[in-house]
Amino acid sequence: MRLDKFLKNSRLIKRRTLAKEVADQGRITINGKVVKASSPVKVGDELAIRLGQKIVTVRVEELKDIVRKEEAANMFTILKEEKVEKIEPEFIDDEE
Repeated sequence: MRLDKFLKNSRLIKRRTLAKEVADQGRITINGKVVKASSPVKVGDELAIRLGQKIVTVRVEELKDIVRKEEAANMFTILKEEKVEKIEPEFIDDEE
């Protein structure tokens, strides 16, 4: 199953287009590797998703094409959630 479809079906991200945008920005990894929205997801994969000021790490438990709201949480297990400090841009000092 495609990554963007898994994120939508599991309700980790509400819309597939938003899941695609997040992936295209390089904010999602599968087993430590930065991936695209079209990347395949398999049972047992670990996804790390940066959403705002936190990184959510989940393990894929099952893949389903049609999922009811009550069953969506069964598709993954949250392994950890960590807050990320806001990264300030570095300013370049032009003076020599």
